[in-house]
Amino acid sequence: MNLSTSNATALIRARGLTKTFGERTAVDAINFDVRDGEFFGFLGPNGAGKTTTMRMIAGVSPRTAGTLEIFGNDPDTDGPRIRGQLGVVHQQETLDQELTVRENLLIFGRFFGIERKEIAERADQLLELFQLSDRAKDQVEPLSGGMKRRLSIARSLINAPRVLMLDEPTTGLDPQARHLLWDALQRLKRSGTTIVLTTHYMDEAEQLCDRLVVMDQAKIVAEGSPRQLIEEHASREVLELRFPEGTSRISKETLDGIGDRYERLAERVIIGCENGEAAHARALEHGLTPESWLVRRSGLEDVFLRLTGRSLDE
Repeated sequence: MNLSTSNATALIRARGLTKTFGERTAVDAINFDVRDGEFFGFLGPNGAGKTTTMRMIAGVSPRTAGTLEIFGNDPDTDGPRIRGQLGVVHQQETLDQELTVRENLLIFGRFFGIERKEIAERADQLLELFQLSDRAKDQVEPLSGGMKRRLSIARSLINAPRVLMLDEPTTGLDPQARHLLWDALQRLKRSGTTIVLTTHYMDEAEQLCDRLVVMDQAKIVAEGSPRQLIEEHASREVLELRFPEGTSRISKETLDGIGDRYERLAERVIIGCENGEAAHARALEHGLTPESWLVRRSGLEDVFLRLTGRSLDE
């Protein structure tokens, strides 16, 4: 089943895509396209349906309803053909701990019937891309978490897939390791690889994604580029007021009129506004006495709060 001409650049296309487990709906009739050469993200909290969607795309979990086309093929009937063109990196590491860094790439490449010389050339290129060349002869087991994650992604690219799929790739990594990985992924994207990412990190989605969908409770609640989503669903600036004793006693009447909108969390009040300094002055006039406050530009976290009314780490 080929994609229509109007969707010729969509490598992945879903319409009404649904997955249920008994009475629980994990993915609820979602629509999205992933275009050739873009960095596409699924952003949402744990349990939103991101990983389940990725598993359906990868062909390891059949859909319950709806249509799903990958490279113009149906994963339920053309799974092997599709999987041969995907690079998939799961949340859990699957590296062979007893092999060296380079051996992990060489042996994995043989599964795809690639000639040894070509595998070796690709392995060296990938080790350089992910800054692992100096660890090529080291065993995997003592590597840091960030190095192991970079090696997992390098290994998934040994067959030169059309689409690289990353499920929460930086979970558990320290900031330095995250930024090293982001840099490698951005260079990979510039080389023409299509990348699909799931994450619950706002800054990651904002830094990497050309387009993304925000998922919550199995549904897509917004779609667009990070900048489009921020402009559509958030104010220009945000005033954050922190109350260590809690916000439950702060009335709606007190908060009304300070800014364009507000979200009340356990210890923070987040106020969307055009001018944060002016909003802070109004907050003091309304009798609020926060322990601390800050003004910042709006970001994807504010979009998510506006759309769902809750924070990602709840």
